[in-house]
Amino acid sequence: MLKLLTAAQTQLADKYTIENLAISSWELMERACNAFVTTFLSKFTERKKTISVFCGKGNNGGDGLAIARMLIGEGFTQTKVFIADFEKNETPNFKQNLERLQSLDADISYLSKADDLETPQVDFIIDALFGYGLNRALTGEWPNLIEKINNFSAYKIAVDIPSGLPAEGEPFNNKIICADWVISFQRPKLNFLLPLSNSFIKKWKVVNIGLDENYIQSIATPYFWFWKGDVQNWLKPRKAFTHKGLLGHALIIAGNTQTMGAALICTEACIKTGAGLTTAMVNSSALVALNTRIPEAMFVSRDDETINFGKYTVIAIGPGLGINNEATALLKSVLKTAQKPLVLDADALNILSENPEFINLIPKNSVLTPHIKEFDRLFGTHQTCWQRIETAFKQAKKLQVYIVLKNRYTMIFNPNGACYFNSSGSPAMANGGMGDALTGIITSTIAQGYEIEKAVLIAVFTHGYVGEQLAKKMFSVTATAVIKQIPYALKELAGD
Repeated sequence: MLKLLTAAQTQLADKYTIENLAISSWELMERACNAFVTTFLSKFTERKKTISVFCGKGNNGGDGLAIARMLIGEGFTQTKVFIADFEKNETPNFKQNLERLQSLDADISYLSKADDLETPQVDFIIDALFGYGLNRALTGEWPNLIEKINNFSAYKIAVDIPSGLPAEGEPFNNKIICADWVISFQRPKLNFLLPLSNSFIKKWKVVNIGLDENYIQSIATPYFWFWKGDVQNWLKPRKAFTHKGLLGHALIIAGNTQTMGAALICTEACIKTGAGLTTAMVNSSALVALNTRIPEAMFVSRDDETINFGKYTVIAIGPGLGINNEATALLKSVLKTAQKPLVLDADALNILSENPEFINLIPKNSVLTPHIKEFDRLFGTHQTCWQRIETAFKQAKKLQVYIVLKNRYTMIFNPNGACYFNSSGSPAMANGGMGDALTGIITSTIAQGYEIEKAVLIAVFTHGYVGEQLAKKMFSVTATAVIKQIPYALKELAGD
């Protein structure tokens, strides 16, 4: 699992690497720019393409100058550099790179104001105006230049981060380079993983520049990035004498007269993920549909007042449940009597938002799986992503629960103050029922005996991983398509 860094921590990692790995800041910059150019060449090879590189006069501008020099050396001779000469200060690395570029007799122009720039008819624009350390809103000529660059039709590639976008925290304004691609160094910036970046980044890729990983992993941070290798290490292969009694009994309380699809999706996902036994608590009218689609599932009627919630390993409640009086009474009963962690989703969360006195009844180590609107209904209206993150940290700790805040890069907040960003998934998964499938997968991994945190991380990654693989062949990925592929994906990930 990789630690994610703030801008200040990234600066410390740069400093530590320079001081302890016998490398100068110049050499580290060269390494980063080589990684950028290598990545560029892996995608774009036609040397006749024209390139405009826009540089500030700080270290990010120095990167741009070095990248221009390397591209020229690679045969991209139609590379032109524009230096935004809006401020007097220059960093030493900028000056050194400028001297080296000038020795090649490169095409360099200085812009004293944004209007000096004519519309370049080029194939690529490389943005190296500002780096990750920006901590203020851009003023003066900078917003004008950024707006002008954004209006150009060329394919735009940002060096490390789009100029004007802070590495973390809300943007100062919308005067930010809109990049088609960002080639970022060592780690994704936190803001890449949040919806606020959607207007400014189409795609991003992280390249290793050799910062000291032991030092990075020693830094105290609440933010983590988990990926395929982590899940492969956590998954437990089935032993020779494993039987269904050792793999837990999950209860799914879901569905209503007009929303039975949610119950079927959730139940089937739980079974396909590997729970030993799965019982669906649904209306009696749904029995035929349940037996037809999922004959492996067991049934208990919603009208059964003698049900013993204590006999189940884990209980999920909410998908398609409804928010009427009956559903409210049922949730209250489960909260009071289950005495074990629950998986709460969809209408269970909506009922909690309408009955805040229920919230303190949630058992410790339960899992709440809201999307953004459900999160706001439950914990109050938020104006920004970072406000939600602050609230999620507080509520996970206060309630001693896990909050799975669903998004492109789903965030899992644990009771101890950590936030895990999921690396898998695809926009092709933006379909109804996908959250119901995730609830079933989480419920199943908990039933199988994984500790709650590992169970949630495995489930969230697997859900996204299946969707990501299907998106390579499908424009739109449905929950049913994901469910069918879960056993195959788990087989691959477990490696047994």
